[in-house]
Amino acid sequence: MSSWWTQTQDGIVRPGRLIWAYVPHVDQHPFVIVPEGRTDPEDHSSADYRFQTFKIKNPPPATRLPVAGLPHFQDEVRLVYRAKRRPMLILSGSGSPVDPALRVGAARYQTNPTILAAPYYSCDSRWNREFVARIMRCAYSQYMFDYLPIPGGRESILRLNHVQPIGAHSEAYELTGYCLSAPALAVVEQQFRWFRQGVLEKATELFEIRNTLLEDT
Repeated sequence: MSSWWTQTQDGIVRPGRLIWAYVPHVDQHPFVIVPEGRTDPEDHSSADYRFQTFKIKNPPPATRLPVAGLPHFQDEVRLVYRAKRRPMLILSGSGSPVDPALRVGAARYQTNPTILAAPYYSCDSRWNREFVARIMRCAYSQYMFDYLPIPGGRESILRLNHVQPIGAHSEAYELTGYCLSAPALAVVEQQFRWFRQGVLEKATELFEIRNTLLEDT
């Protein structure tokens, strides 16, 4: 494959585009924000809160303490996650546009567009090198090895099992000047299909690459 990454200066959000975004640590136990009261009973713009570990089988009781910036909605809780700024690969666009007439009076969450993206993790000393070597040989459907082209880029692992929605607005992500080439994107899509379906199709370039690399082990 002659070129894996290509440079681009356009502002188009499309599959294969490399972006920056803040990614929550999905394996962590989230915290829930629990309001406890007010220092100033007359000030509805602030309140006293505590954080506690969230347990789905034992959510905190609903509160009616009015706070202008943090309104309470039925059947909802406010969770807090640690997140880190990471490179991400866009895997899908925002889908078909919804007729504006159908959005009138509807809740925004029903039609606000999103994109799907997967994060990259740097191969630092915390990664087992034998494990990384196996990833480099395409041994696992959910991991994909790459060298990122961004400044300071390094060996990285694409986590297809961490695919997540990102808001399709400029406050949610930052574009880089790089995008996968068409042949490279085709290989990534083959691996993503392998991950989703559990079967790697034989009539694909990835199948041939994987067989060749695993034969060398």
